[in-house]
Amino acid sequence: MTTPFFVQAQKLTLDNETSFLQVLGTSSLHDWHVQAEKQSGSLVFSDADKFAISSLTFSVESESLKSGKSAMDKKTFEALNTKKFKTIEFVLTEVLSANKKTDKRYDVAASGNLVINGVKKPITLKFSIEKNDKVYILEGSHKMLMTTFGIVPPKALLGTIKTGDEIEVKFKTIFKN
Repeated sequence: MTTPFFVQAQKLTLDNETSFLQVLGTSSLHDWHVQAEKQSGSLVFSDADKFAISSLTFSVESESLKSGKSAMDKKTFEALNTKKFKTIEFVLTEVLSANKKTDKRYDVAASGNLVINGVKKPITLKFSIEKNDKVYILEGSHKMLMTTFGIVPPKALLGTIKTGDEIEVKFKTIFKN
């Protein structure tokens, strides 16, 4: 008689305290960045030993994107239309590739839907995923244009300071039980 072997799905939760997400951009005056203070999300493996991702979601509260400068934060919130759209969300639709680098690290390319300013667009997100003790660390970056999501790049001082359209999102997201 054989004993059946079952692989259980494992669901992990984003740890806001240790996770990091930063948006970087340029302007006609200087480079700028904002950092997310409030993130949430989940990562589900169909088989954690093989890093088989079946679900990945994350969300950032739009008004938690802070620069440390209230005038810039106000412009950011206006551009993102945060009174109407409270969150920025990513939902995985498919893992395109997962290349094993070590027993504890894979490089992943995944497609998903990103919603910013109420506009949903498909993107391909590339990141590494690493198991470190009892947590999984997703790390990567993604470049995009603000105008793709209906965002008019903010201006200041009667239009004399203009932000560039391209931004880069850098993240180091920690998921744990």
